[in-house]
Amino acid sequence: MNRIALPFVLLAIGCAPAPETATPDPLSGLCNASRLGNLVGRAYSAALSAEAQRRSGARAVRRIRPGDMVTMDFRGDRLNVHLDGADRVNRFDCG
Repeated sequence: MNRIALPFVLLAIGCAPAPETATPDPLSGLCNASRLGNLVGRAYSAALSAEAQRRSGARAVRRIRPGDMVTMDFRGDRLNVHLDGADRVNRFDCG
C-alpha cells in the first residue's frame, strides 16, 4: 500500500460511527429510556423506580415533580422520571 495513503485509510476507519446497541449494557451505567414506554401512566412507587432503573441500565434515578427545581447538568448514567400532580409517570428521559 502506498505510504502516503495509509494515514488516510486509518483515519477513515477510526472515524466510522460505532454501531448502536438496542439493549443497555448493565455494566456501562449508561441510561437508555427507550424501553420504558409501558411504564408511562403508572403510579410512581419505589418498585416502579427500581424496575425502570434496571431496565434502563441507569446508575441513578431522579424523580421530578411539577414545580421541582432541577439542576441542568447532564449525566448519561441518570434516569429522570417526570411525574404529574397525582404522582403518575408522564415520561422518562436520561440526563
